[in-house]
Amino acid sequence: MNTEKIAARRLSLEEVTKLGVKDRLFISADTAELKLPGCYVPAFLTESGEHFEGGSITARTVFQEEVSCLPDDENEAGIYLADENGSVTIEVLQSAGVVLDLALFVPGGDKGALTALYAAARQAFGADIVQIWRQGLKEVPDVKVDIFEEQIPRGRKGSDSPKRDRRAIDTYPTRADFIEFSAGWKPVVEIHRPIVDNTPTI
Repeated sequence: MNTEKIAARRLSLEEVTKLGVKDRLFISADTAELKLPGCYVPAFLTESGEHFEGGSITARTVFQEEVSCLPDDENEAGIYLADENGSVTIEVLQSAGVVLDLALFVPGGDKGALTALYAAARQAFGADIVQIWRQGLKEVPDVKVDIFEEQIPRGRKGSDSPKRDRRAIDTYPTRADFIEFSAGWKPVVEIHRPIVDNTPTI
């Protein structure tokens, strides 16, 4: 486990209420799945402290976990701020790296292509550094499609033709699974039909 010792001071509830969502603080690294007593992680408040109206404060760690805590509760780990003149030294959990959640399209992706892909990643970052924890393979059809987002109609059906915006032209339809569509819009996937210009030329 990689940690860094930093000088810090524990914040009172009054001090926490003066913090904004961009202020870096440190909260306990304990989670329901993993107990790390005496260890802290960098975090930020999910909303400005001035909105605190009693109860617990919620912070989001740099590891994207939301944690609730009571700053003034002596039985809890508390909230700390880095301070060179702080009265305590805390251990802060460091990041080991990032887990990439990617959708990779490997043309003609047979076993040889995937082996070469993993070998290149290991060469770039060091042997045994890149670990394949979960691998889901799915072949995709060689079809070119248009991906649109279409406004979800409101009110009576058929009152107006739905508005439509093109999002992408792609070689296979699975890309629609990874596009974030706007609120109030839905994805529409259609076989790509090239526009044929029949305008006579001289």
